[in-house]
Amino acid sequence: MINKNFLLAALLFLTGAAFILQDTSSDRDTTEVQEQTTERTTVSIIRVEGTIGPTSTQYIERGLRKSIENGDEAFIIELDTPGGLLDSTQDIVQILLGTEHPTVVYVSPRGANAGSAGTFITLAAHVAAMAPATNIGAASPVTMGGGEIDSVAQQKIFNYSESYIESIAEQRGKNAEWAKSAVRDGASITASEALEINVIDLIADDLQDLLEQLDGMEVEGNILRTRDADTNRIPQTLAEIFFSFILRPEVMLILTLVAIYGIIGEVTNPGGIVPGVAGVIALILLLYGVAAMPINIAGFILIGLAIILFVAEAFTPAFGLLITGGAVAFFLGALMLFQDLPDEMQISLYWLIPATLLTAAFFAWIVTYGIKSLFSPPRSGLEATIGKTAKVTDAILPGQTGRVFFDGEYWTAESDTPLNEGDISEILEFTGLRVKVRPASKEAIKENKPEKPA
Repeated sequence: MINKNFLLAALLFLTGAAFILQDTSSDRDTTEVQEQTTERTTVSIIRVEGTIGPTSTQYIERGLRKSIENGDEAFIIELDTPGGLLDSTQDIVQILLGTEHPTVVYVSPRGANAGSAGTFITLAAHVAAMAPATNIGAASPVTMGGGEIDSVAQQKIFNYSESYIESIAEQRGKNAEWAKSAVRDGASITASEALEINVIDLIADDLQDLLEQLDGMEVEGNILRTRDADTNRIPQTLAEIFFSFILRPEVMLILTLVAIYGIIGEVTNPGGIVPGVAGVIALILLLYGVAAMPINIAGFILIGLAIILFVAEAFTPAFGLLITGGAVAFFLGALMLFQDLPDEMQISLYWLIPATLLTAAFFAWIVTYGIKSLFSPPRSGLEATIGKTAKVTDAILPGQTGRVFFDGEYWTAESDTPLNEGDISEILEFTGLRVKVRPASKEAIKENKPEKPA
């Protein structure tokens, strides 16, 4: 009896223990699921301001790569741009269309603009968002490319740009007809109008509002969880900031001047080192800018012509005509140099006019005297005394030497013309320790008053 009771109690104990262990395991699994569900998510953010150029492309590409590596829910681009280079815009569009990682372009803050190139970039993102009181549009290719083009070429560019932005809009499910009108007619609309006609997906007051509205949206088959996501801002690197600064037209103009001044200064003053090094560094940076930007070659040719005219003034008695011609050529060259850039990247006359005047003054003064000095007579040593006068202290006859006094010393002298003691002679050349002289002209005596022997 005791054994039966014991066995029954043991069986009940084991059964209860099994149930308890099962409940504990179930609770642990439920806790783990809850922890995974409440795990904090992240988003990466970059800010792109100003004109779109090669450094903007590098910045966006690097930011997207970092966002993918971090496993972010989304990659957000805060955008405020009046436009930019068409080549750089195409590169950015290809990056955005070619990634499955959720991308968001947020035109902000209030008063910002996604003009020209910004329209293409905004439409290319998975999610297009704008802050209140912002604008989008005016994607005319003339505005994006700058310069004057003939009607046939202009029509080709318009046709290409229309089809390009239409394909972007269709890819992202946006209003393709309005997108084409932004190119064809330069149409520009506000954020509320853009939302109403399906140009953008949402309007957000600020970044937190944007994250809350993005939460739950499906992008590339993934449901975004951004409501409480941690934000990770990716700043520009020092190299991106520096090269973005280098590619500004006014900075490129300054580099052009430094390259010209430095190299010409080193040629006219060998051994200066600093001007030459500065000129070469400026030239290398300028070449980088030329390779990255659509620079007009005709402008470079005119600047080269201006330098030739400036240098020619040093050897030609043109009474300033070549300097004037060089200044005009430099002005037109610098003006043409950046004419293929967008309007917002055109160089201002406030930079161009002072640069032209400074360059003309530089060549008129420094370079003119520097180049002439290379071909002027020596100003030191015995050669510097040729053409100067000396007083005859002992008579000189053809075939018979005498003595002259100059520079505080007595010299043995010879001459093909007789010279009496006290006459003034003109130094012709030196042969060893002997000097050859001739009777001095009135002009030589007037210019070089001879020393009197002690």
